[in-house]
Amino acid sequence: MNILVTGTAGFIGAAVTRRLLRENHTVIGIDNLNDYYDPSLKLARLKNLGIDTDSLKPDTPVISVSNPGFSFIKMNLEDPEKTTGIFDRNRFDIVIHLAGQPGVRYSISNPRSYITNNIDVFVNILEGCRCSNVKHLVFASSSSVYGLNGNVPFSEQSGIAHPVSLYAATKKSNELMAHVYSHLYNLPVTGLRFFTVYGPWGRPDMSPHLFIDAILHDRPIKVFNNGDMLRDFTFIDDIVESVTRIAKIIPQPDNQWDASIARPDSSCAPYKIYNVGCQNPVRLIDYISCIETALGKEAKKILLPMQPGDVYQTNSDSSALAAATGYSPSTPLEAGIRKTVEWFKTYYFS
Repeated sequence: MNILVTGTAGFIGAAVTRRLLRENHTVIGIDNLNDYYDPSLKLARLKNLGIDTDSLKPDTPVISVSNPGFSFIKMNLEDPEKTTGIFDRNRFDIVIHLAGQPGVRYSISNPRSYITNNIDVFVNILEGCRCSNVKHLVFASSSSVYGLNGNVPFSEQSGIAHPVSLYAATKKSNELMAHVYSHLYNLPVTGLRFFTVYGPWGRPDMSPHLFIDAILHDRPIKVFNNGDMLRDFTFIDDIVESVTRIAKIIPQPDNQWDASIARPDSSCAPYKIYNVGCQNPVRLIDYISCIETALGKEAKKILLPMQPGDVYQTNSDSSALAAATGYSPSTPLEAGIRKTVEWFKTYYFS
């Protein structure tokens, strides 16, 4: 198939692209390589995919030297004309939209970045898919949309009316926008609510990277809510397996859907929402202990209160994903952290 992956130089985007190329798909990747975090890591991910990063020029395709089925374009998807041009020049079967502005805390001080990168860009992607009759749009949502929902484990049928960060609000908005396009234009759309993704090549602003780096350099780590928070950590390999399986399952209208009940995870339109989580929430202090064990070194801890925008726990019910794909994320935290530590030492110290 001919597949567009946005956010290709990102943590999840690069991993998904690598898997699609192993399956012999033709992939066009797009990323603006912004400096939200060190672009050198993004460039390293692209090099790992065979892209000569020294030859990158804005809006110009570069073909991978090791994967001729992959070409990369550095461009801003916030430009509607350029985005339309990409869709006009390529007949994509599937679009996997992973680009966007991540981060809960960053959204408190930089709200406009989320409107531009998560709302404006998504409209451009939806329009591109609509006008070129894309067979399936898969996009990244987030467990953050559950916000103040206290019913755990979180189910796709639960309410998401009370987000507590602008980041979460933009992801909820993406789900609503996607349903509108699915309903009006019969566009098959699937949203994936990712739960705390971690693993090799991960983002440096996320806790595994921050904690590993601090512990190795004898710096203290900040432990919010005194370590009494629960997170459903999901290993990157499980995310990739879930995304690639879902991409091949084109949603159909639910003929049993009842508007008087209005289940939020499906529709009379070709629209689906799935949780992608390990279904095994871990207390923050135990997660830190797991990193300490992998490093063979104890962390110096600064205990702090809960931060604005944070929620006490995330806990995924991924049974719908398992029913649809025959797969459920299951990598044990100990194994995932061990692989993450091994990659970190190799990437930063070799």
